[in-house]
Amino acid sequence: MKRRERDKAILLRQQGQSLNDIAARLRVAKATVSLWVRDIKLTQAQRNSLTKRGFSMDAIEKRRINRIRNTSIRHRRVIDEAKKRIKELSPHELLLVGSALYWGEGGKTIRASARISNSDPNIIRFMMRFFREVCKVQEEKFRGHVHTFSHLNARQAERYWSGISGIPVRNFYKTYVKKSRASRDKKDSLPFGTVQIYVNDTNLFLTISGWIEKLGEIGLRNDKKQ
Repeated sequence: MKRRERDKAILLRQQGQSLNDIAARLRVAKATVSLWVRDIKLTQAQRNSLTKRGFSMDAIEKRRINRIRNTSIRHRRVIDEAKKRIKELSPHELLLVGSALYWGEGGKTIRASARISNSDPNIIRFMMRFFREVCKVQEEKFRGHVHTFSHLNARQAERYWSGISGIPVRNFYKTYVKKSRASRDKKDSLPFGTVQIYVNDTNLFLTISGWIEKLGEIGLRNDKKQ
């Protein structure tokens, strides 16, 4: 038994502190605090104060939850209204959006291949559509390369990104695993790491580079006129 914490818990309870407050302050379980202070009798004034505070805290929490919910509803309305402005993408629009995404996220140094890396599955799905429908890449030319951490499941990550991209696992390069100090029990913001999609085709790389260059020229026309 932690004698020091127990004595402190008893003192705090005698002062009229709640079990939750004592547990939080001493960093012990509420059940432990309850056992330690079970023989402490609170005065009527202390009980009334805790009861009043409990109702007050409940009311504050309810208002907080309602505020979050109402804010979420307002945000959702703005998002849904914005979505109405965009219809289906034409092939030309898909070319423009895919090129712009590649401009921001794609590789620009290895001229023998076009490649894009991301942890967002929807970006990977979109770019696979761009490669397949606009660039007409043949399936056998696609390669995947997963980057993950040692505390994560590399095989699971490969299967996940294979499902997202539609590229068979057998067409993935050997997964790059980076050493990590994170615990396996820690909730990870990137449970499947990131994936790189490769298309080893110099002409495709140069073609996309041309599309990006043209986008830059169009976007800067107004600046040149000023």
